[in-house]
Amino acid sequence: MLTRMMTSGFAALLLATTLGLSAGPAKADALADITKAKVIKVAVPQDFAPFGSAGPDLKPQGLDVDMANYIAAQLGVKAEIIPVTSANRIPYLQTKKADLVISSLGKNAEREKVIDFSMPYAPFFSGVFGTKAIAVSKIADLAGKTIGATRGAIEEQEITKDAPKDTIIKRFEDNNATIAAYVSGQVDLIATGNVVAAAITEKNPARPAVTKFIMKDSPCYVGLNKDEPALKAKIDEIIAKAKADGTLNKLSEKWLKNPLPAGF
Repeated sequence: MLTRMMTSGFAALLLATTLGLSAGPAKADALADITKAKVIKVAVPQDFAPFGSAGPDLKPQGLDVDMANYIAAQLGVKAEIIPVTSANRIPYLQTKKADLVISSLGKNAEREKVIDFSMPYAPFFSGVFGTKAIAVSKIADLAGKTIGATRGAIEEQEITKDAPKDTIIKRFEDNNATIAAYVSGQVDLIATGNVVAAAITEKNPARPAVTKFIMKDSPCYVGLNKDEPALKAKIDEIIAKAKADGTLNKLSEKWLKNPLPAGF
């Protein structure tokens, strides 16, 4: 009788262990973790005004910073702002140093393989800009010319993919270095966003960055890790609310000096 009870008990223990192993570890839930910690870590640009840069008090400021704080407020948590560059923003997300990337992030097929995107929250288009004297109106005209671009940015990827093979692409590690190369005359063409070109022209009227052609209309999205459906749904819900109540339009007018485009 005792032996039978011991055997029965061992079998029950074995079954419970087997079921536990088959169930596997509990699936991570970033939204639940953020809510529990009462903090959301958001990667924002440190060198890409007006989306993100250091203000007079050296604290991060810009459209993306305001958007990060808005999302945190809607979640009822505190925003931990983490300044990043174009090159390291996605690695910060993948290594869990950040919960979200709000860093003027454009969507493309390569990025969609490794991260997920929210619905768009801000307008942005990429193009080629340059001095008035350079005759360039399409990407084929870049043959034999030198153009500056920020390593890892969507403009650099588009130029690398589509420009003629004899185009000389000078890649810089951050946007400030790319802008400085144009302003100083190191390059006469620059692949960047419309807001950057406008800022260059405003600050350097003797060397305006004239629009040559638009490469890609690329709205800004919030980036988040894959397999986080609850977090993605919540971020989309918050952005939809911000669009409906005029918050996105106010951010656009404040930082981009223009309302949201029609149909955004």
